Amino acid sequence: MRCRWCGTDPLYVAYHDTEWGVPERDSRALFEKLVLDGFQAGLAWITILRKRENFRRAFDGFEPEIIARYGPAKIAALMADAGIVRNRAKVEGTVLSARAYLDLREKGVAFSDFMWEAVGGETRFNRPRRMADIPAETEQSRALSKRLKAAGFKFCGPTIVYAAMQACGLVDDHVEGCCRAGARRPVKNA
Repeated sequence: MRCRWCGTDPLYVAYHDTEWGVPERDSRALFEKLVLDGFQAGLAWITILRKRENFRRAFDGFEPEIIARYGPAKIAALMADAGIVRNRAKVEGTVLSARAYLDLREKGVAFSDFMWEAVGGETRFNRPRRMADIPAETEQSRALSKRLKAAGFKFCGPTIVYAAMQACGLVDDHVEGCCRAGARRPVKNA
């Protein structure tokens, strides 16, 4: 049994089984997932998952150093790229978020540390009995959202941040009985 949200689509099942809820400590990878969750707002995650390789190509591997230098010509090219979600506010927000990422780094703060501080550096294991028991946001996601916004990140509301926290393993919300939940021991709720 798996969490119901992944359905039977092979791409979604593979994402559930190999990525979702797995602790991610790489700063660049965390940045990518936060940005993609921002692009997902208002859409189904499978839409973003199907376009993820196109996003990686279009956004230069989500390297903040490159994205931070995007100018009008690159933004226009992104807005013409049918392989990604073409939302000007989200594209421009990604550039601003890349600049905020670099600003943190210049201040000696690794983005990974910044994100993981929200959960005290360790995955919070929840064991919801059913999908309806999984919150859209938590106290921790609200606090992290506030810190991200204060640092200059865009498209990082508490719901988007909670989705990123789930995706990156800051919290583990695999439902009770899920094949991915059995190998984990519950500790305390996020």
